[in-house]
Amino acid sequence: MIGRINPLLEALNSLPLRVTKIFVQKDTERKRVAEVIKMARSRSVPVVWVPKRRLDQMDKHHQGVVALSSPKAFTSMETILSDSKVPFLLLLDGVEDPQNLGAIIRTAEGAGVDGLILPERRSAGLSDVVSSVSAGALEHIKITRVKNLARSMDNLKEKGLWFVGAEEGSRNYWFEFDYTVPLGLVLGSEGKGLRPLVKQKCDKILSIPLLGEVTSLNVASAAAIFIYEVIRQRKKYLKT
Repeated sequence: MIGRINPLLEALNSLPLRVTKIFVQKDTERKRVAEVIKMARSRSVPVVWVPKRRLDQMDKHHQGVVALSSPKAFTSMETILSDSKVPFLLLLDGVEDPQNLGAIIRTAEGAGVDGLILPERRSAGLSDVVSSVSAGALEHIKITRVKNLARSMDNLKEKGLWFVGAEEGSRNYWFEFDYTVPLGLVLGSEGKGLRPLVKQKCDKILSIPLLGEVTSLNVASAAAIFIYEVIRQRKKYLKT
């Protein structure tokens, strides 16, 4: 967390991919805050306007801004795609619980997922909590951040990717798809699931049947089930 202007400008200049979000005090008249905002926007770092009391809670010594920083730099989409002939990407639509994000990262890295795609908004940041829960996996997996998840899906479709959305209620089950194709697996938020536009962009919506009294699975648990079905199919595919 960065609450002083000079260190924040330096971070935006030298390590912009580690600055995940900047909170700016409403009605501030500091000229250097405008400099921070301009630099943040030029580097596609989200800026959020909040009351002064919100910043006071985050950093008592702030100078009208407080930035959240990540222990890991993001990777470009191009780099992620260039590292695999048959990409397997994981898209998280609104996963805001850092515990769940950390657990998903741990499973994804262990299974060899090529990269994670997170939206700028409605997503947990790559915090120390996420890093801790991931048990070190955060350091090894590629993660990119996009402004608009649905638009990114359109762009990736043009590159040949297929998208499977995981959501309860579908009549088709998680294993009823050919996962040997270039793939983006899409999981929604803990409470609301996939947003309508993101769901619409998916080529297939699949679910995991629940036979007990529990009506839904934790998103990290659902991710693990889907991810390892992909690995099961691809292991067989890669041996042929």
